[in-house]
Order: sequence, then C-alpha cells, then structure tokens
Amino acid sequence: MARRHDPGRRQRIIDAAIRVVGRRGIAGLGHRAVAAEADVPLGSTTYHFATLDELLVAALRQANEGFATVLAEHPALADPHSDLAGALAGVLGEWLAGDRTGVELEYELYLAALRRPALRPVAAEWAEEVSGLLAHRTDPATARALVALMDGICLQVLLTGTPYDEAYARGALARLLG
Repeated sequence: MARRHDPGRRQRIIDAAIRVVGRRGIAGLGHRAVAAEADVPLGSTTYHFATLDELLVAALRQANEGFATVLAEHPALADPHSDLAGALAGVLGEWLAGDRTGVELEYELYLAALRRPALRPVAAEWAEEVSGLLAHRTDPATARALVALMDGICLQVLLTGTPYDEAYARGALARLLG
C-alpha cells in the first residue's frame, strides 16, 4: 500500500500535544492521547517523536515562541528613548490578560524542565532569547535580571490568582533598570 503524504502531520501532533497538556497536564500526556487528539495513527506519534520527552521538547519550543514573539515585535525594544520598564510591564499585562490557559500551559511546559532534563536546554534557550532581545536596550546582566523578574511576577500572578498589577511591575522593572 502506498504511503500517504501528509506534510503537516508532525505539526498536528505537536499542536495536539499542547492541547492535551492544556487539558490534562503533563501527567496526562501520552502517545495514545496525542494520537487520538491529532486524529492520526499511534505509530505516527512514535515515528515523529520516539519518546514523550522529544514531543515535550517540540511542544515547549512552540509554546516559547508566544512571549518572545510579542516582545520582539514591541516597538519599545527598538526605540532607545522609550520607557522600557513601562513597555515591559505593558507587555506582561497584555500577555497575562490574553489566553490564560495558553500562559499557564507555557509555564507548565517551562517548569517541566525541573523534572525532565531533556527540556532544560529548551527552557534555557527561551531565557537566552528573551535576554538577547532585552540586551539591545541594556547590558546582558541586567537583561538576564529583567527576565528573572518578569518570570517571577508572572509566576506569582499565575500561582496566587491575584490580579496583575501593572504599576507594581513597572516600578519593580524601573528599579532594576536603575
């Protein structure tokens, strides 16, 4: 029997994995669940991703694109005279006010690196990418500190359920920027 050409299958599997993790958490991720969600044969998931860690790496890479893309496209990064603290606080606010499930999913995948060493390089790539974007406006050490502060603010909002306080975030980012 001729093999069916399906160039989008790998991407559909990644998208399905993200949806499965979004609904069930990482503990609910399995090749069978992803195959059913993607409407592909089980063998397709294992063909493209031999292990769940490989699938999680692909899902984390895709999820990481969200915030980094929003930040990269923000005009304040290119304008050396703009209020960087205000712009970053605004970007965080927009991101947290958007699809909350998507933000939680990104952090769940990001934090999965604590228990899954295969994910650590991808989590580090994200931090380096965002730091690199910010380093155009400040020095590399301050850029890394900004990423850490923004991560902390986001995690506090997500974990405590408190509303995002843009004025607080702007003040904290401004203090860090000196």
